[in-house]
Amino acid sequence: MRAQPQNQLPKKAVTVWRLYGFFQTMILALLAAGAVFLTIKFNWPVWIQWLMIAIVVLSIICSIIIFPNIRWKIWRYEVREQEIEIQSGLFIVTRTLIPMVRVQHVDTEQGPILKKYNLANISISSAATVHTIPMLELEYADMLRMKISELARVADDDV
Repeated sequence: MRAQPQNQLPKKAVTVWRLYGFFQTMILALLAAGAVFLTIKFNWPVWIQWLMIAIVVLSIICSIIIFPNIRWKIWRYEVREQEIEIQSGLFIVTRTLIPMVRVQHVDTEQGPILKKYNLANISISSAATVHTIPMLELEYADMLRMKISELARVADDDV
């Protein structure tokens, strides 16, 4: 079996994933607060309140504390002359090889949170699907986008 891809995401990715987890948990906490309010108003069983609180606490532990570190350790990528290899996943680790001859175009994307941390995502489009390498330093993401674009052009010329 081939060795893991060599490149790892920057450590700032953990912070951004934690921030995403915080926002998801806040939405979940608002929904749980609504459910707790309904249990009090309609005199439903108390165990529903405790279940809602447990779900929010579990979300805090998983999506803010544990999962970002695991994601960062697993997420890897490597750009080679003939292919791009991406390894991702949380519970199920997926390794994807994208042949350069299949690459149609490459984009960089940056939302407001990524912009604050000077990060960007690279989207690699093929005929079948779009693959993403998330949270790369902005300058590096631009350089990598250009490199993939050039390698894809060379691969097309060879065919």
